[in-house]
Amino acid sequence: MKHKDYCSGSISDMNKKLQKQLVADDIRVRSIQAKIKYIISEKIETSSQIQIPINSGVKLHSLNYIVTVTLGGRNATVIVDTGSDLTWVQCQPCRLCYNQPEPLFNPSVSPTYRSVSCNSSTCQSLQSATGNSGLCENDLKECNYVVSYGDGSYTRGELGQDHLVLGSTSVENFVFGCGRNNRGLFGLASGLMGLGRSNLSLISQASGIFGGVFSYCLPSTGTKSTGSLILGGDNDTSIFKNSTSISYTKMVENPQLFSFYFLNLTGISIGGVAIQDSVFGKSGTMIDSGTVITRLPPTIYKSFKAVFLKQFSGYPLKPGFSILDTCFDLSAYEEVNIPTFKMQFEGGAEMEVDVTGVLYFVKTDASQICLALASLQYDDEIGIIGNYQQKNTRVIYDIKQSRVGFAKETCSF
Repeated sequence: MKHKDYCSGSISDMNKKLQKQLVADDIRVRSIQAKIKYIISEKIETSSQIQIPINSGVKLHSLNYIVTVTLGGRNATVIVDTGSDLTWVQCQPCRLCYNQPEPLFNPSVSPTYRSVSCNSSTCQSLQSATGNSGLCENDLKECNYVVSYGDGSYTRGELGQDHLVLGSTSVENFVFGCGRNNRGLFGLASGLMGLGRSNLSLISQASGIFGGVFSYCLPSTGTKSTGSLILGGDNDTSIFKNSTSISYTKMVENPQLFSFYFLNLTGISIGGVAIQDSVFGKSGTMIDSGTVITRLPPTIYKSFKAVFLKQFSGYPLKPGFSILDTCFDLSAYEEVNIPTFKMQFEGGAEMEVDVTGVLYFVKTDASQICLALASLQYDDEIGIIGNYQQKNTRVIYDIKQSRVGFAKETCSF
């Protein structure tokens, strides 16, 4: 290797030559710096917050929340689930599909669809994402998947890749499940969006775009208001409409259940009265957009119920409804005073449950309204904070910094 001047022959004016080279070197450095700034600005731009509407799934016969995305050029309305990883939609031809108002996804008419092969690392990622390894028996070339949910629901099909559009942002070669056999409590939604922490979740696949940060504000189920799902943005909170400052608590790592979001629930208060129990802080509590009603360990629930009944006294009692055992007849009342309900977390973070998340309307005429909490069977079971208690709250998941934030926000998009 020789210097390029070796080939340039004799140099009459060395100073002029050196000056010219230094100027060229400066131009190169400026070019590199400009390129770096462009790449960084591009990263900031693609990491800027993408906001898409999120709605109650009641109109699709679901108590979960839904968003509409574009997959392979077709719209798909899917359930938002932080407790799942694999995103999937119902596909045709379908062996066993439930009814949905939108057309089934048809991979054969999408020019950007590709199947995932059995011998790929993506297929091998299914074990950590779904608990079931990819199915490749009988010399199958395509990677087949099975996902079973805790309520008995399931989806089965093959893994595929296609062009996903979220708002104005594209995710190329997005891996998802093409469901050929689907049954369960999905209402009329076209599928499910997995926002867990494994490699196959949406937030992991798009980490280069959104930086491992997302948040949502869930609207009340009984209103026509629309909340928002915001992907990306790092610490840029300018797009939020929160009325209180954001308070953060760290995520609790659980190696056996690493894809779920666990927090350390350190206390609960109702009407300003703190619930005292030794169970607090002993194990992580899961926060989940796909669970509806918050579940508490029995001893905590019993204490909470006792304090609530003392503060919410004088109203006629009604029989329990399903998992809800504390119900009232409020049809004769135009106005009732509902105690404030707050959850405290490690690090001083606090989530005040919106007033619409304290009572559950079983009957629209208010003749049967129940306390919107339920008890787990045993104290060593994991508590879950459901979406009913997360309404009108900005919940921020910052995987990069391993923390979750809360702030009050009236959800409107």
